[in-house]
Amino acid sequence: MNEQVLLARAYLSRVAEPPAPALAELVAQVGPVEAAARVAEGRVDEPVARETSVRREVHRPAADLDAAAAAGARLVVPEQPEWPAEGFAAFDGAGSEQLAPPLALWVRGPGRLDELCEHAVAVVGARAATSYGAHVAAELGSGLADRGCTVVSGAAIGIDGAAHRGALGVEGATVAVLACGVDRAYPASHELLLERIAGSGLVVSEYPPGGVPGRHRFLVRNRLIAGLAAGTVVVEAGLRSGAQRTASDALSLGRPVMAVPGPVTSAMSVGCHRLVRDGALLVTRSDEVLEAVAPIGEHLAGRPDPVRGRLTDGLDAPAALVHDALPARGARDTRWLALESGVPIGAVRVALVALERRGLVEHCEGRWRRRVVEAG
Repeated sequence: MNEQVLLARAYLSRVAEPPAPALAELVAQVGPVEAAARVAEGRVDEPVARETSVRREVHRPAADLDAAAAAGARLVVPEQPEWPAEGFAAFDGAGSEQLAPPLALWVRGPGRLDELCEHAVAVVGARAATSYGAHVAAELGSGLADRGCTVVSGAAIGIDGAAHRGALGVEGATVAVLACGVDRAYPASHELLLERIAGSGLVVSEYPPGGVPGRHRFLVRNRLIAGLAAGTVVVEAGLRSGAQRTASDALSLGRPVMAVPGPVTSAMSVGCHRLVRDGALLVTRSDEVLEAVAPIGEHLAGRPDPVRGRLTDGLDAPAALVHDALPARGARDTRWLALESGVPIGAVRVALVALERRGLVEHCEGRWRRRVVEAG
């Protein structure tokens, strides 16, 4: 990785307040090193000057990189293989200044951004979540993560936090996108949660170390949540909310939007019901989300053999339900499978025997898990 490029991207990350469409266009035209030099010297046109003039003399890229390293973070830039280029390509075709691509991303955690976002779903919603909403968000988070999906959210109190915790509860992958520097814990009550996310997944921000949260920054970062995921699920939301903004950004980026229904008397579900009326897909469980996000569903189900069909073809209904209930990774006992599939426990045991004979499941220390079947 060219150090000049990294320093230039770090400088530009601090000098402009996202989104910065004019600066992003300049970088695309002349490259980050030349763009950084022009900005620092004031040799830019009026649109770029409006985005950079206030901070152009704040030149501390090396210090920012050092501060990130001290916090266990790093800078990921488009010139690196880790950049989620395929997912972010949608920003270029969005045709909106509010959906300008990020210039760089500060990330904290062991995961690779491109790999985590290859199969990802955003789960977002209200901060003032009801117990119903928090329960559904946690179930979606665990269900998606259990099936190999990365759960992307904003680490906020309420639905976001519940979704992250659901994913972590099954030792799944989750990504938190912040409206402040990755070295800050916001909200403060989620400091431990953010540490857990950074311990196994990623905490992400386009704001440099030390960046403070601002109201407008929460709206701006929502485009990243939408851009990092193949689809967005809104669990609870008012008519005017950040979750609604995320859904709008997802639609503009050509990503599917899903919404969870709630009681018609609940103010926290009004936004979800409006989304459904406006064309969002109504979903109630993780399997329905995976069906809606086609590439992820195909990836998890496995590609059918064009001649022999799927290995699950011909299963009776109880066996098919039990097989669907099994997570992509991890093992579960028969009682859990009965609750998840809705099949009586006696029939679950019979189904597991049939699935084992087909080589679709295996028994491991008193639990059952899917068996990985290699394509022949």
